[in-house]
Amino acid sequence: MEGLMRELAREHQLSILSLVDPSEDQEEARRETQAYCRDVVTVPGRKRSAGGARKRAMQLASMPSPWSYEALCHHERAMKRELDRLVRDGAFDVVQVEFSQMAVYGTTRSGGERYVLDEHNVEYDIVRRTAEADVGLVRRAYSAVNWRKLRREERAAWRTFDGSVVTSARDRELLLEDVPSARTALVPNGVDVDAFIPSAAGEQAGTVLFFGALNYHPNTEGVLFFLREIWPRTRALSPNARFRVVGPRPPDSIASCRDPGVDIVGYVDDVRTEIARAAVVVVPLRIGGGTRLKVLEAMALGKPIVSTSLGAEGIDVRDGENIELVDEPEAFARRIAALLEDERRREALGVAARRLVVERYSWKAAADRLVNFYRELDHGASAAGPR
Repeated sequence: MEGLMRELAREHQLSILSLVDPSEDQEEARRETQAYCRDVVTVPGRKRSAGGARKRAMQLASMPSPWSYEALCHHERAMKRELDRLVRDGAFDVVQVEFSQMAVYGTTRSGGERYVLDEHNVEYDIVRRTAEADVGLVRRAYSAVNWRKLRREERAAWRTFDGSVVTSARDRELLLEDVPSARTALVPNGVDVDAFIPSAAGEQAGTVLFFGALNYHPNTEGVLFFLREIWPRTRALSPNARFRVVGPRPPDSIASCRDPGVDIVGYVDDVRTEIARAAVVVVPLRIGGGTRLKVLEAMALGKPIVSTSLGAEGIDVRDGENIELVDEPEAFARRIAALLEDERRREALGVAARRLVVERYSWKAAADRLVNFYRELDHGASAAGPR
């Protein structure tokens, strides 16, 4: 979101209201955001920040509730009060709500502002896919109940908001299938192509990288699938390969890995350094929705990527041209091993990947699409008369 906000701030005035983890130091992030935002307001999100046993207890407690766990853990009275104050005093043209879990705050109305929901992912679809995946009986049962609540909540939001933004054609189809009258815009995720510039310096032979938020279940499941099914096959083909796992808050199931060829790095200040050192980036996801920023960032840095079909879903890639797409573990491992042995092939994939991102997925292109949608909503409202 930072890249998109910085791009919007070039020509528009922005304010931000955000739930934050009260256990984390927010000062540096606040200073950075104040450089391009008029107002920066934060509210402690204690329920949202819960992890481990407390999170599991909250998920269990949510089962008999008519509301999804996501809606319950993102609801903070202080957040609603701050939003009411900002909207009342700020004279905004557009109030954009990020993620459907926050749609509960989209009921604040003070005048002519338009409310836009930025979906990022169709959340119920991710949880529905989890309910159908091989993730254990308890998680499947929980997900089977929760995705239906999420779908009801998302449908209500799509009807309530003036417009909804999605990042992939599939998500747009799902949305319009449920609410055909909804006004939508397809605005793919982007990347700062001036900050993510390819460099041959620092690459380490045989290094395979996964990066992403490791406390996000689709990423957790993907890494565990890779470690269990793909990595042993890769090492058999490329004995000198090393696998680096980069991202905040790795769960115990990942952090406890004792494979001598695997480095669980955790959080890093600048992921570009880790991407630069990789010979191959992998995206072994089997659950998810929207589009993956990790794919765009690796492509912008000119890295060859081996991904599942779902991992690159929503991005206009072509297998064998600017990415390697494969779903079978044995074939996935063979693609990695082949790339590790073929520098010219790695370079060709990386050049084509970078070209695609520059042409189609810069933050400027995303910001332009979003502003055009705002104008369409405003024009449509004017034509229809006052609400």
